[in-house]
Amino acid sequence: MGRGDLSDDQWAVLEPLLPAAATTGRPSRSKRMLIDGIRWRVRTGAPWRDLPPCYGHWQTVHVPFRRWQRPRAAMSSAASGGRTVELVTEEDF
Repeated sequence: MGRGDLSDDQWAVLEPLLPAAATTGRPSRSKRMLIDGIRWRVRTGAPWRDLPPCYGHWQTVHVPFRRWQRPRAAMSSAASGGRTVELVTEEDF
């Protein structure tokens, strides 16, 4: 576990809030590793391609991050009357 990774107690709170894994297609990687990779990227501000290998391939982490970000953008845009709103911050992770 890295310095900024989720503790077991934090993960126990977060895990039930995440969507269930798909039952079809390729098995997903560890959601905990994915969340820790996203948190590392947001915390450091480094390019996605510099994501450490312990979190998986950078695209494996980047694609779900972007997928999760899009529905929030659509909801926030509609709720804000079309104004631009900062959606993802360190506090979100």
